[in-house]
Amino acid sequence: MNKDYAVIGLGRFGGSIVRELRVLEMDVLAVDVDENRVNEFIDIATQAVIGDTTDETVLKDLGLGNFDNVIVAIGDNIQSSILTTLLLKDLGVKKVSVKAQNDYHARVLEKIGADVVIHPERDMGRRVAHKLASSSVLDYLELSDEHSIVEIMAEEKLSDQSLLDLDIRAEYGVSVIAIKRGEDIIVSPDPTVNIQKEDILIMIGNDDDLTRFEKSLTR
Repeated sequence: MNKDYAVIGLGRFGGSIVRELRVLEMDVLAVDVDENRVNEFIDIATQAVIGDTTDETVLKDLGLGNFDNVIVAIGDNIQSSILTTLLLKDLGVKKVSVKAQNDYHARVLEKIGADVVIHPERDMGRRVAHKLASSSVLDYLELSDEHSIVEIMAEEKLSDQSLLDLDIRAEYGVSVIAIKRGEDIIVSPDPTVNIQKEDILIMIGNDDDLTRFEKSLTR
């Protein structure tokens, strides 16, 4: 087996990652301490095994030190999540991505060397809040604690004006990196191109600046 990806913890979050990686035709080792969960993924993952990943011997027996990407999606057991992450980094895994239960958990994970800390509940909450607050916001993707990418529908207020006319970067400090127009995507759009109603603007910037721009659309 080409051991590129391993997912530890097969709850709702970890299970969805396994399924999506398999859709993308990636080889995935799925691991959980719960036999019933493992049985659910026998026909989905490339290999599904029962294992307690807080035991270094188990990790070595599974060959996890040879994986380039390991996702730790352990549910409510923060201690197991932290210990598993620590052991994986000690084994030399190149990239360990870990689901954080809260900010304290995230800080500990960062201190022990987690390469990526994922906040699924918090991030989803932010996405939903932005969509609810503005009918123009179609999607919201957090890049860091302070920067995000947002998709905004160009409604009447923006239509028939160019990016140059709107001067979005100078006024709000955010950049339009692409425009979706029907089936087409205009990457790095010419600032003189007029925006059409129902264009989707893909914007990147500081969260505060993006929020200011979103608010300007509702005035």
